Amino acid sequence: MSFASPLFLWFFTPIVLLAVLAAPRHWRNGIIAAASLLFYAAGAGPSTLLLLTCMVVNFLAGPYLEPDEWDINRQRRRRVLIGVVGFDVAVLVIWKYAGFATEQLAGFARLLGGDFPVVDLLLPIGISFYTFHHISYVVDIYRGERPALRKPVSFVTYIAMFPQLVAGPIVRYREIADQLPQERTHRLDDVASGFPRFALGLCKKVIIADSLNPLVKECFNTPADQMTFAVAWLGAIAYTLQLYFDFSGYSDMAIGLGRMLGFRLPENFARPYSSVTVTEFWRRWHMSLSRWFRDYVYIPLGGNRDGAARTYRNLCVVFILTGLWHGADWTFLVWGMFHGALLIIERGFGLDVTPTDPLRRYGRRALTVILVVFGWVFFRAGDLGQALVMIGHMLLPDFNGLTDQVAAAFGNQVTVVLVVAMAILFMPVGPVTGPMLESSRSRTASVLRVAVMGPGLLWAAILVATGTFSPFLYYQF
Repeated sequence: MSFASPLFLWFFTPIVLLAVLAAPRHWRNGIIAAASLLFYAAGAGPSTLLLLTCMVVNFLAGPYLEPDEWDINRQRRRRVLIGVVGFDVAVLVIWKYAGFATEQLAGFARLLGGDFPVVDLLLPIGISFYTFHHISYVVDIYRGERPALRKPVSFVTYIAMFPQLVAGPIVRYREIADQLPQERTHRLDDVASGFPRFALGLCKKVIIADSLNPLVKECFNTPADQMTFAVAWLGAIAYTLQLYFDFSGYSDMAIGLGRMLGFRLPENFARPYSSVTVTEFWRRWHMSLSRWFRDYVYIPLGGNRDGAARTYRNLCVVFILTGLWHGADWTFLVWGMFHGALLIIERGFGLDVTPTDPLRRYGRRALTVILVVFGWVFFRAGDLGQALVMIGHMLLPDFNGLTDQVAAAFGNQVTVVLVVAMAILFMPVGPVTGPMLESSRSRTASVLRVAVMGPGLLWAAILVATGTFSPFLYYQF
């Protein structure tokens, strides 16, 4: 069930909100938990059993991970932690990477004249996200940062909460533990604050991201012998915009829905294309994922405490894992390694600091955006060959123009949307639209709320009703 579908917008969400508002406080988590499992089952089908199994294992392990006053059972707690995290990682590896790994082994076997069976498992929706939620839960308990949950309903509410279950943001347990008690307050003011944020996300997704989708498809599907400099750059830029408005739109919708249900979910984007360095880009893009890797991988490996060599090693590990987390394919691995290399270069040459000179700052911002655009080509391409063909044409100018198929997809409406999206991208660094829309009481925020909830929401609703929306890009992860 997509956030941008009529079933979700006009039936599921209103019914859940009315039930939560009308029910006694001690019923609210139960309603959210039940609705969340129904939401997931509607899209995942039998894979829901895997989610339930993971929840049972992690919930039962929680009390055994809590430190006591003297921590006399530290070794036992450590063994339990290793066991449950190993289980979570094994589930992710088997269902997400077994097919990719066996395909590589089968290809190697064919070179030697042999044969090797390829595993073909259906990838459960949102497995990367709920696995990271489970790991955060058990690690935060082990560290003594938060106590284990004793009520299964509260645990299901955290793990399966439908606003963030399928595509984030990744909510670390310590960020939400204090909000999970069933006696928390929930008012109409929460709905009034969350709805404009949700509407903003819907507009970003349906009006901008989905409008660019046909153009992106035509550009990336252009055969290698027809690829041109113009097609390659148009496709890369259009996808750069599509991915941002699609994923940040989903995050806005998730944060808005969470607020309407009485929860405050963490921010996930902060104008990432305004970044002056790639290091800064990763502080602004998919921030919940960056924070998760920082707290549960980078810092435990030593962070930047043990000299430059180990710092670079830790960055390599983090970005290899970041690439693989997004998908089991060489394209994602290369994309992760590309960004890891850029961060190492910036740190090694002292380029990770924002220049004070305005001219240098604008130049560095332009360079950062260009590097990110090149990286997105690997992220979107069907395979490494397609990515290298596009990047090769991006680096070698020609005067062949657009193909007929790309020109047909590049109509007047798409042109307007592309120009508007580009204008938003190149706006000066300033307040982040989502948080400002949700909480600010300034005149600018009020005007923006009217614009989003008036013509913007009406236009988005019409597009949804006509069935022109497409699945969120991060549903595949």
